Amino acid sequence: MKNIFIAILCFLSINCTAQLYVSSNSYLYVKDRVLFVNQDINLQNNGFVYLRNESQLVQGLATTTSTNRGQGKVSLFQEGTSDNFDYNYWCSPVGNSSTTTGNENFGILMLNSPTSVTASTPAVALPLSNYNGTSQPLQIASRWIYKFVNSTNYSQWLFLGANPSLLPGEGFTMKGTSGTDTTVIEGNTIQNNPGSAQRYDFRGKPNNGTIPVSVLTNNYTLTGNPYPSAMNVSAFLLDPSNAAGTGIAYYYENDKNVNSHLVVQYRGGYGTFAPGDPATNGIYTPATFNSYNDDGSLNSIGPSSGAVYQRKFAPIGQGFMIHGAATGTVSLKNSYRVYYKEINTLSHFERVATNADSNTSPQDTTSVEIPHLRINTILNNQFTRQIALAFLPQATDSIDRGIDAKNMTTDLPTDAYFFLEEEPYIIQGIAFEQSKRIKLGVKSGGNSTFKFYIAEVINFDENQDIYVYDALDNSYHDIKNGTYEVTIPAGVFNNRFEITFLSETLGTPELSNQNFIVTQNLALQKLNILNPNLASVQTIQLYDISGKRIYESKKLDVSESYSISTEALSEGVYILNLTTSDNLKFSQKVIISKLKS
Repeated sequence: MKNIFIAILCFLSINCTAQLYVSSNSYLYVKDRVLFVNQDINLQNNGFVYLRNESQLVQGLATTTSTNRGQGKVSLFQEGTSDNFDYNYWCSPVGNSSTTTGNENFGILMLNSPTSVTASTPAVALPLSNYNGTSQPLQIASRWIYKFVNSTNYSQWLFLGANPSLLPGEGFTMKGTSGTDTTVIEGNTIQNNPGSAQRYDFRGKPNNGTIPVSVLTNNYTLTGNPYPSAMNVSAFLLDPSNAAGTGIAYYYENDKNVNSHLVVQYRGGYGTFAPGDPATNGIYTPATFNSYNDDGSLNSIGPSSGAVYQRKFAPIGQGFMIHGAATGTVSLKNSYRVYYKEINTLSHFERVATNADSNTSPQDTTSVEIPHLRINTILNNQFTRQIALAFLPQATDSIDRGIDAKNMTTDLPTDAYFFLEEEPYIIQGIAFEQSKRIKLGVKSGGNSTFKFYIAEVINFDENQDIYVYDALDNSYHDIKNGTYEVTIPAGVFNNRFEITFLSETLGTPELSNQNFIVTQNLALQKLNILNPNLASVQTIQLYDISGKRIYESKKLDVSESYSISTEALSEGVYILNLTTSDNLKFSQKVIISKLKS
C-alpha cells in the first residue's frame, strides 16, 4: 500500500516544501510534471524516483551544499546519437548512490537500457579493443569516453573509459550505438532506438546545489548541465559571480555524413553561443566542420553545419565547453534550474532529430531575438564560415563578457572573423551607429577566394545598407543585396576589410589630391606626404598590391609633411591610405622605385 500511496501523492501534489523521503523498496512515479523539493532528498536502499515523459526534478534555490543521500536512485531518460561514429558531449545529472551525503562521481556503468516504465538493464562497457557499441543489448564503447579540463591543446583529452571518476559538473564525450532497439516504453511513442536516437536511463543520486568548475585564463573546459532538470545557460554565463568565465558556451557538432573512427576522416567543429542579454534568446552561430591530422591537430576547414540550434536552456545531460577569462572558479547553481521541456523551442540536445523533436508545447515562451546580422564567407567555393554581428545598446566597442565570442579554432589555415582587440571573434556586439566600422579579418592558406554576403538579417532594419570596405583600393561592396568575391594570397589580413553601413559617397567622403601631395625621394629612399592644408591626420597605412599592410602609424601630430622609409621595400605598386580625425579618407596608388646603379 505504501507504493500506491506515494504515487497518488505525487499526482495530487508535486511540491515538497521540506525533505523528500522514499523508504526502502518504495517508489515515486512522476509523469509529465515537475517535482520540486525545497530541501534534500533521502532515497533509502532500493527506493526510486522515476521521472518520465519529460518530468524533471528541481530543488530549493537556497541550497548551496547538497545533502541528498541514500542508496536509492533517481531514474530519468535522455536520448543521444545512435551513430557509432559521432560524439555527443554529456554532463551527467546523477552520481553514485551510497550512504555518503552529497554529490558523488559518475561513470558510464550508471547508464541503463529501459525495458519498462520502471525496469532497466544496466549497460555493459566494452573493452578498448571494441570500437563500436550496440543498442540491444546496450553495450557502450568505453574507448571513446574522455573529458577535457583546462587546456587549449586538443591532444590533452583525458581518457576515462568505464572509470567512475567524473566529478559533478565535469562533461564527457561518448559515441553512440549501432543497431536498433524496438522496445516502446509505456507512455512513450518512440522506440528506445528506432535508428535515429539512443535512449539512455541515467540512474543514481541526483546532483544538487552549487557545483564548482575550475577555469584557467584562455583555457577551455568541458562542463554542462549537471542537474536532473533543464538549466538556464544564459543565467549561468551572465551571472556576475562567474566572471572567471568569458560568458560564452561552445557546442560540438559532427558531420553525420562521415562514418569513420579514423582521426584524419573526422569532420567536426564547435558552434558558438553568446547569451548577450538574459531577456533574450541569445545568438548561436553554427559549427564549421574541421578535419584533423593523425596527431589530432587541425588540418583544414570544412563546410558549415548550417544548423542554428537554440541554446538558452540546456536539456538534461547536455555538455558544452566554456572558456576561462581568468584563473578561478565558475559555479553551477540551483538558481539556474528551470522546468523547461526539451520539446520546446529554446532547448535542443545535439543529436539526430527524432519525431518528438518537432513537437511544440504550451510552455513555449515568446521568443526575443537580439537584433543581428549573420555574415557568411564562402571559402574557395567549398566551405562556409558564419559570423554574427549583434546590436545591443549596452555593448561597447571593446570586449563585453557574454556578448563577444572568441573564435575557438584559431589555427585553421583559411578563415574569416571579426578582429577585435587584436584577436579573432565569431560573434561581436556593438551599440549600433550608422558611422561605425567593424574590422573583418581573414586568413588565407594561399591564393584563396573569399565570397562575403549577408545570410540573414534578424530583428534589424531591413532597409539598412551593409557593405564590405576593401582598403586595398578604397572600395565599398554591397553584401546585403549581392556578394563581394576577392582572391587573396597567402597571409593574414586583419586590417584590410571592414563591415560598414555607409558607402564612401554617403559616409566617408574621400579627400582630393589637393589635400595631400605624395612624392618619392629616390636618393633618401623615402615616401614623402605633404600636408599643405594642415589636416589632422590620425592614421597613415601602406599596403602592398596583395592587400598586406606593411606600414601603419597612428595618432599623429599635425604636421606639414610625413615620411615613410622605402629602403626595405621591393619595387612595385602600393596603396597609401590616410584617415583624418573627422574620418575623411585619402587613398592613392604609388609606385616605389629604386635608384639604378
